[in-house]
Amino acid sequence: MSDEHWLLPEGIDEVLPPQALALEGLRRSLLDLYDTWGYELVIPPFIEYLESLLTGTGGDLNLQTFKLTDQITGRTLGIRADITPQAARIDAHQLRRDYPTRLCYLGSTLNSRLEGLAGSRSPLQTGAELYGHAGVEADLEIIDLMLASLQKVGVRGVHLDLGHVGIFRALARQAGLNQRQELALFDALQRKAIPELEALVDSYGLEEIPGLMLISLADLSGVDALVRAETSLAPAGEEVRDALAELSRVSNQFKQSHPDTPVHFDLAELRGYHYHTGLVFAAFVPQLGQEVARGGRYDDIGKLFGRARPACGFSADLKVLFRLGTSGEDPRESAVFSPWVDDPRLEQRISELRAAGRRVIRGLPGQKGDAREMGCGEVLTLRDDTWIVISVS
Repeated sequence: MSDEHWLLPEGIDEVLPPQALALEGLRRSLLDLYDTWGYELVIPPFIEYLESLLTGTGGDLNLQTFKLTDQITGRTLGIRADITPQAARIDAHQLRRDYPTRLCYLGSTLNSRLEGLAGSRSPLQTGAELYGHAGVEADLEIIDLMLASLQKVGVRGVHLDLGHVGIFRALARQAGLNQRQELALFDALQRKAIPELEALVDSYGLEEIPGLMLISLADLSGVDALVRAETSLAPAGEEVRDALAELSRVSNQFKQSHPDTPVHFDLAELRGYHYHTGLVFAAFVPQLGQEVARGGRYDDIGKLFGRARPACGFSADLKVLFRLGTSGEDPRESAVFSPWVDDPRLEQRISELRAAGRRVIRGLPGQKGDAREMGCGEVLTLRDDTWIVISVS
């Protein structure tokens, strides 16, 4: 039979024993963590009408979203590529609270194309969102929870990357860019393609100072980026100065509570540019060339669901965290093997062991494989009319 019958689509993976159980253990531990911080679990649908999934996200998710036709209504459906917009819809349209709302989630997503180094189109997305507070205190709480999540799953050596999409937005407005020009500069800036940036600025005929400030963003990264930005972005308007001040405040407060976590700035990092509105952040580790978790502020998205609310949050792929962490080992005790014997005393002993949380595997008549091959380190044995557990010899 052809091996093609068993092939999975590129970027689609499955998790086998015992890793599946260890991954499930991480899922439970993260949801327990979020609960202790006051974040309420939501379980949005895996599929929705396309316009609901993409509302407020611009083009960021459109290319990543699988689309199909609803056979009942004829409308276009989308399979979620990101749970964040769904959580925003729940806050704005379903809950409609006046006080801060904290939501968390953990579920499967599906991407139409591969992105980054993880090589998966089926991330298991986990994250938390905080709605109803516009201050940096909310941003700091979300960053703290992101780092607590990484610590919970055993990801070590994390450093924090901070940026602010408001800086590029304000400079683009100050330079008088139209949408096409802004998107072209945005694309070159993401790649830090300075010669291309210079050529674009020159072709747009921008005034010298606004053009130089836009180009300078590509070089404003590193631990001292904010210090250098005070000089290179000095002619910018109040919006840019406010954004730099916000970055400085978040960084200073973060360092007080996390003195051992390095902080790096990147003013050209514009993750989720089309729906983020302010601070953006990401967690990196040395062994992976992409972020392991990311987030930011996206205050405008709720308006399109009928209610504008300040919002910030973070998300990560639990499968990536599982591979990087040290808390993904199989937590089970060695299983107990039971022979197939018609004995009420054996049935009672098996029930007692399972009630105590032990894993008991019953042998089946005529089966192949002994206790050790079945993954059991212990076996139930009858001694003096009592079924006892002994180690496999």
